[in-house]
Amino acid sequence: MKRQQTIRKTVELTGRGLFTGQEVTIRLRPSPPDSGIVFVRPDQPQPVRIPAVIDNVSKRARRTSLRNGTVSVETVEHFMAAVVGGDVDNLEVEISGSGCELPAGDGSALFFLEAIREAGLQEQDAERRVYPITQHVRVSEGDASIDAVPGDPEVLDILYDLDYGDTGPIGRQLFAIRVTPQTFATELAGARTFLLEEEARAFQARGLGTHLTYKDVLVYGPSGPIDNELRYTDECVRHKILDMVGDCMLLGRHLRGRLIARKSGHSLNHELIRQLLDVLRAREMEDRLASEPAIDIRRIQRSLPHRYPFLMVDRVIELVPDRRITAVKNVTINEEFFQGHYPGQPIMPGVLIIEAMAQTAGLLLSQRLEHTGKVAVLLSLDSVKFRRAVIPGDQLILEAETIRAKSRTAHVRCRAKVAGALAAEAVLKCMMVDAEPV
Repeated sequence: MKRQQTIRKTVELTGRGLFTGQEVTIRLRPSPPDSGIVFVRPDQPQPVRIPAVIDNVSKRARRTSLRNGTVSVETVEHFMAAVVGGDVDNLEVEISGSGCELPAGDGSALFFLEAIREAGLQEQDAERRVYPITQHVRVSEGDASIDAVPGDPEVLDILYDLDYGDTGPIGRQLFAIRVTPQTFATELAGARTFLLEEEARAFQARGLGTHLTYKDVLVYGPSGPIDNELRYTDECVRHKILDMVGDCMLLGRHLRGRLIARKSGHSLNHELIRQLLDVLRAREMEDRLASEPAIDIRRIQRSLPHRYPFLMVDRVIELVPDRRITAVKNVTINEEFFQGHYPGQPIMPGVLIIEAMAQTAGLLLSQRLEHTGKVAVLLSLDSVKFRRAVIPGDQLILEAETIRAKSRTAHVRCRAKVAGALAAEAVLKCMMVDAEPV
């Protein structure tokens, strides 16, 4: 297996954002193995870290943006593509200046790729994290689609069919490439953002990209590029592939296999990554369920005061003390509550799903309360949502992660899932109270 890589030294880039026009400076810093790509906003009261993963994607038109709470970083796709083309796994990107949008350079990935090359690469003592496509996954919207299919497990192949019709200046462009650092540099990195003249006028009418001229961005009029020259005869389809390469890195690992795309954009790229990640998480969950429990039922009973028929956790399959926990509740027809909820159509009561999540949170907090003589008691609930029914035969996967914990109170975000689908979620507040002697 190939080793992970970061950069050898810190490098700095300054420029204006493509959409906002605000000037920013970014500093690329080396980071440790398995840390991935993380954007940092030090301009906040407390520096905010935004990992470049699909769970942090914020919905935007024609670009990829990331968010942590109310803090965002905009237009990251060209940089993320350069990360792939630069053969990098771990990197910290600090953003400072008047805005939160990455500098655009010339609208391609060259600006970032050259910086990564200037910084140099440092091999790290950890195997590269890859995602080999093992089953066919398809996403579509209207006449746009992407198919992810198994292929060579060592590389990523992309075939893109861009079709603007027979009469426009762009027309139909078809391009296939095996993405390697070498082919990325020569065939993709220089492909620039493009748009039609009417789209450019609409954007500027909304106050976006008002600083740009036809020399700064590839704008197509009826006869072709306006006051600009193409770098490739099929530059538009190459840029679409460049965007896709960048969006695919939101898996948090390097994708391997084959992608076949037609007329897709960022939103469909994101949906593909979400579905690929669902497949990966389901596979990882199967592996965890087949392994020895992190906490078995005997230890659960030592940590929780609940007993039959109110003990709602059967086993813990993952535990990172003070941070997160994953547990299992096997739902069977033998549960007492199914006798009356409801006869002929058994459904697990929502309040008991919340109870199962609360007990899971209690197990997470019990690790820090051990030997303190205290237990966690549910104090309040926020953001409670039920997404699907839970019925006999389901296996309820219970997840809890600490938002913040103090000496007397803790906030925990909880989710309950069935077969990877969200069944319920809530934010719990717990209070630490003295345990009653048994």
